[in-house]
Parts: sequence; C-alpha cells; structure tokens
Amino acid sequence: MATKRKVIITCAVTGAIHTPSMSPYLPVTPEEITEAAIGAAEAGAAIVHLHARDPETGQPDQSPEAFAKFLPVIKQRSNVVVNLTTGGAPTMTIQERVRPAATFRPEVASLNLGSMNFGLFGMLNRFKDLKHQWERDYLGNKDIIFRNSFGDIEHILTTCAGNDTRFEFECYDTAHLYNLKYFHDQGLVKAPLFIQTVFGLQGGIGNHPEDVLHMKRTADRLFGDSYQWSVLGAGRHQLSIAAMAAAMGGNVRVGLEDSLWAGPGRLAQTNAEQVRAARQIIEGLGLEVATPDEAREILSLKGGDRVGF
Repeated sequence: MATKRKVIITCAVTGAIHTPSMSPYLPVTPEEITEAAIGAAEAGAAIVHLHARDPETGQPDQSPEAFAKFLPVIKQRSNVVVNLTTGGAPTMTIQERVRPAATFRPEVASLNLGSMNFGLFGMLNRFKDLKHQWERDYLGNKDIIFRNSFGDIEHILTTCAGNDTRFEFECYDTAHLYNLKYFHDQGLVKAPLFIQTVFGLQGGIGNHPEDVLHMKRTADRLFGDSYQWSVLGAGRHQLSIAAMAAAMGGNVRVGLEDSLWAGPGRLAQTNAEQVRAARQIIEGLGLEVATPDEAREILSLKGGDRVGF
C-alpha cells in the first residue's frame, strides 16, 4: 500500500498581535505559555512557534531572559520541535528581534521576508474594552511599518549561520517569495525551504482562495520541489485556508497567535483545541499528522539535542 503523506501542524501559541484584553485564554505568563505549548504538542502539533510576554501586562518581550523561563521546561516535558520568533513585534529593532534565536540556537526560527505596512487598527472596532493603555496605543497605530529590509534579513541569517538553525520563512505577499529566491540564489539559505505563506493580515495578501493559489503557484515556479509549503490563515479564515492547503499537499499552522476563535463567535479556550480541529481536517482527507521526529526528517532539522536550552 502507498504510504500516506505526513502533514506538519505548527502551533503558534501566543504571538505579538493579539493582546490580553481580547481573550482570557491567550497565554501570557511563562507557565501559561509552557502549558499551551505542551498541550498543543499532545494534541498533534509537531512544531510550536513561540513568543514571550511580560507576565504582568502581556506586552511582547523579546529578551532572552523571558524565553529562558519556559524553554527548558518545554524541552524537558516534550519532544516537540521548538520554533523561536525573530519577528518579535513590529515595533522592535532587528537587534532585539534576533536575540532569542541567537542565544538559544533552536531547531527552527521564523524569518519575515519583507517589509510591509502592518495594520492592527481594525481590531479596535471589535475589542473596545482594553485593560492596558499600551494595547490601545499599539493597536491604534496606523503608522507601523514592519521593517524587514534585505539588510535586516541578512543580519538574521548571518547571526544564526553557525547554529544550524533552519527557518520558517514567513511570506505575507508575492514579493516576499521573490526576496527568498534572492537569498536562495545567493546561497544564504538552503533546501528544503520551509515556506509559511500568510493570508489575511491588513497590509499583506488577502485570504481569498485565489490568493492561496497564487502564492502556491508562484512558490512552485520559483522553488520547484525544493520546499515544504505551509499556510497561516488569520482570524476566522484559519481553518478554511488550512483545509484548502492540506488538500493541495501543504502543511498548516494554527494557534492563538493567528486566530482567537474556535468557531463563529466562540473563543478558543486552548491552542490544543485549534490543533485538534486542524487534525480532524487532515485526517478527514485521509492524511496523517507528522510527529515531531517526522517533521525533523521532512525539514532536515538538526535535532532537539543540539539546541542551546
């Protein structure tokens, strides 16, 4: 019998977009982030994508000290692949953003492939009762440019070059795929590329099925069989885009970083709840969810014994 294709589920458990006032279930403290990551892994996520937050205010915190409070515990309790953000928050400098990946040498780190307008202000129409002033200031800022210049991207690549860390290349629009092609042609990144195409954030490509097809076709043309494709659908489009990608041969990313919802008007109470929903779709298509070790093989990762935490 033919071997079933393995689908990698990534779970992004907290992120830096949503703020604590939006959902009581958003992980904020190190203990909450730890439990969210382990719960997602137990539900079927092969990779957990991690940010840190100030435990009092919920503000994004990109200091290595903040990550050190949960990384060793997750490693001790789970075999899951850990993916650390180098995106941090769009208000941070590139020097701030790269520090956790440079310090802890993870198997995977995220890497944003282009600068873009970053519009979070629409959330103020839906979430009016904000507990912290920083939330209102952050969400209401219409002048955020998420800077990821060629120099910034090269800085992250060269800073992490000696760590054998591979990257989840986050592409929010077609130009970002071409930027990745440039770095691939320069020999600064190598196959298999793990390309995460992002849909539905204000300032990036939309969430229409034609947008998904366009990004997939462009990546196919640029990279052929030298990449693994994954999708991230923002908000209520999370699972519909995941279903589309899984049926087309892709991998999927879910988690409270990308969507707070488990259904129309219903907040997800855990990251694991979203992982289980994605798993149900994948297995309903007759496919199998990849284990962490299978994801390591698919993506040619160095292994959890060679990280710095």
